Amino acid sequence: MARMDSYIAKLVAYGIEKGLVPEEERIYTTNLLLEALGQDSYEEPKEPLGDLELEEILQGLLEEAVAAGRIEDTITSRDLLDTRLMGALTPRPKQVIDQFYRHYEKSPQEATDFYYRFSQATDYIRSYRVKKDWKWKVDSPYGLIDITVNLSKPEKDPKAIAAARNAAQSSYPKCQLCMENEGYAGRMNHPARQNHRVIPIEIQGSRWGFQYSPYVYYNEHCIVFNGQHIPMKIDRAAFAKLFDFIKLFPHYFLGSNADLPIVGGSILSHDHFQGGNYTFAMAEAKIEKTFVIPGFEDVEAGIVHWPLSVIRIRAKESERLVELGTYILEKWRGYTDEAAFVFAETEGEPHNTITPIARMRDGVYELDLTLRNNITTEEYPLGVYHPHQELHHIKKENIGLIEVMGLAVLPSRLKAEMEELAFCLVNGEEIRARETLCKHGDWVEEFRGNYTFTRENVMDILKEEIGKVFVRVLEDAGVYKCTQEGREAFERFLQVL
Repeated sequence: MARMDSYIAKLVAYGIEKGLVPEEERIYTTNLLLEALGQDSYEEPKEPLGDLELEEILQGLLEEAVAAGRIEDTITSRDLLDTRLMGALTPRPKQVIDQFYRHYEKSPQEATDFYYRFSQATDYIRSYRVKKDWKWKVDSPYGLIDITVNLSKPEKDPKAIAAARNAAQSSYPKCQLCMENEGYAGRMNHPARQNHRVIPIEIQGSRWGFQYSPYVYYNEHCIVFNGQHIPMKIDRAAFAKLFDFIKLFPHYFLGSNADLPIVGGSILSHDHFQGGNYTFAMAEAKIEKTFVIPGFEDVEAGIVHWPLSVIRIRAKESERLVELGTYILEKWRGYTDEAAFVFAETEGEPHNTITPIARMRDGVYELDLTLRNNITTEEYPLGVYHPHQELHHIKKENIGLIEVMGLAVLPSRLKAEMEELAFCLVNGEEIRARETLCKHGDWVEEFRGNYTFTRENVMDILKEEIGKVFVRVLEDAGVYKCTQEGREAFERFLQVL
């Protein structure tokens, strides 16, 4: 009991230190934690509490809960309980909303700074997990590309997978983006969200929510989502929604996944966008050619030097970009160029769509329109404009908004595989002889002869080569390649505008 009491006291002290819990609520919060942990007695520790490291405090409480038989020793059970514990420290939604908008009256950036710190303090953003991600940059013909190996999103263990499969099915909340997640206790097949607080905003006259991603793939990675559970759709209204948000938070960018399978995101069933306070390589990419679209002479337009096919338009008035974006989208939806293997539809299935990204730069509104096509063939069953099979050992998943902008989100398996691969390269061992590494065999043979591997340089070399693979992934996803033939085909589309 003494250890449990010490950790409870530390967690309450942490909440007070971070401004989550007022001193007047110390006893009340202690009792909430006792209830969550199934304890009916408590003695205030007499010794100094020491450092208030949240990861250590929660780990200690979880170990005590497992030892007492309060929870199963699985990642999912631990996450459900520690989120409930943090929920006891988290202020009520109205308090957080009021505080956010008090900061907003001073400046939008002050408001987002507050909310980002708050989301970390409540452990909604598990900063100690995010720190485990591998992150690096790689130079390329298109600029500095961001690479991350995602280690912060825990992989479920077999026990948790079985428990989730056997759990009673529920349609509440309908998905992980619904408003109803705020304060939800979670279950084996749906994350707990007692420590989650949503900021309500108005977009195109309707109620939307603003929150951060718990996995923050980049600085202040936010999600802006419709208050209603309705499917994503790229249309005029989507462009208008993007700029409504940019007007509220001009220091952020906001973009959308495409609205078709293969080239879209993982959640197409709920209308949402992603943004943040980060400058991606695509935003810094130069215009390789400008052009004028009749009727929109007041709007700057150009082809971006980027592996995917991007048209950038700029104007002082956001409405002009909404109008021109809609015009380009409608032309692209119905565009076919057999010589370039671009088909608007086959057998009634539409293929063309756009991944849009909006921002404000130097007082001017910008809209990047990334042309996408999800056609498949027998040779490329996962998509012609999708990472091709020879790259799947590094990246097989869809190329969504985040990748389009120049950030590779790579699977956690790569960490162990790269460490094992590094050992083999330094020690001259055969790669293909190892079951976990044989898929990397052809790739390694491409560069193995170019280097002398040492323990000091091997990981840097592998990171550089992984970056080169991701650039090829982006090039595969581009409808119009950065070649003379590809640019000529791009020009043919521009001529119909």
